[in-house]
Amino acid sequence: MVMIYETSMKDPVYRYQNAIVISFNGKRNVLSTSPLNGGYREDIKAVFNQGESANSCTACKEKTPAPKESGCKMRAPTYEEHLAIIAKELGLDASYTTGLSTAAFAENAAIVEEKHKSLTVTAIVTGGVEVNGGRVGDPASFDEMDKKVPVREGTINIILLIDANLPPGTLTRALVTCTEAKTAALQELMAQSNYSSGLATGSGTDGTIVVSNMESDIHLTWAGKHSKLGELIGRVVIKAVKEALYKQTGLSPQMQHSLLRRIKRYKVTEETMWNRYRVLFGDDGYKKFDFMHNLHLLDRQEDLVTLTSLYVHLLDQLQWGLLNKREVKKASEFILKEIAEDVVLEKADPSKSDEDFIKDLLELYEETLISRIRRESGV
Repeated sequence: MVMIYETSMKDPVYRYQNAIVISFNGKRNVLSTSPLNGGYREDIKAVFNQGESANSCTACKEKTPAPKESGCKMRAPTYEEHLAIIAKELGLDASYTTGLSTAAFAENAAIVEEKHKSLTVTAIVTGGVEVNGGRVGDPASFDEMDKKVPVREGTINIILLIDANLPPGTLTRALVTCTEAKTAALQELMAQSNYSSGLATGSGTDGTIVVSNMESDIHLTWAGKHSKLGELIGRVVIKAVKEALYKQTGLSPQMQHSLLRRIKRYKVTEETMWNRYRVLFGDDGYKKFDFMHNLHLLDRQEDLVTLTSLYVHLLDQLQWGLLNKREVKKASEFILKEIAEDVVLEKADPSKSDEDFIKDLLELYEETLISRIRRESGV
């Protein structure tokens, strides 16, 4: 067990068995999304965030069936009981502990603290959205009423520590502000949903624990964006979420500076590009690995990343009802001609349904980029 941090409340933060564990040295009130002692509590003595990775998971060590990448299996009939087992293994009293689990590594946790006068706010975050990132309102993955609740990998877990005395309502408002901040971080990274063409607002399994100091002389009743507390929550959570995602999967502005990553959420990939090439030119002797190589030479070109980003946002705004198909077609033609001059937009017919119209525009994008590849590679 290694103590990696001490909070402003003098609570030690440990890394132990791929878990982040915080043991309280005083009276804290806690709001938790965990099924283990979740909701609002004033008797919690410790919180944890357990990394159930391939290196720490019993399922992986025993080579038993487990979900892809998460490397873990349920060790009890319910998730609540599963977490209680983890709490006991960490040496905690499961009756007075609340906790979360994740496929991320505890060593990749981000800890960010900010202060204003005598107020301190700290966020401890682990995260990954490459596999399980989703947008609120996406099609569901399961129906709990059918008694089938699959375990999904990819989670952003946040422990938010506020060194002030917050009543239950304010603690709940802090949870709302914290969630907004997490989504803001994902929006600024243009993280994609894996279940729709939208931008991610979180993952399907995110968890949050908010803690305040009931022994503090600072009594606060506002945690929204207009308050200083709300500002600090936003700042630490945004920064910690970004840092955690970078540590775990490399997600960053640099990684996202890629035309393939920008348009991937609309199901345009290296494979769809190659398939489109074969439809257009058949077996003309151009080898797949040569095509892929030349595609990746263009992937991070500044003009193409910029133009692709604009193109994708046109499709977003069409789906949101902010632009009509006629407007999108006109702007699309301008963008595509900047990518490659020989663009014909006849197939993009505004009289078609939105779904078919977007499909046509994506095919046109592929054809235009293929034209650019052929031109620059001398094919």
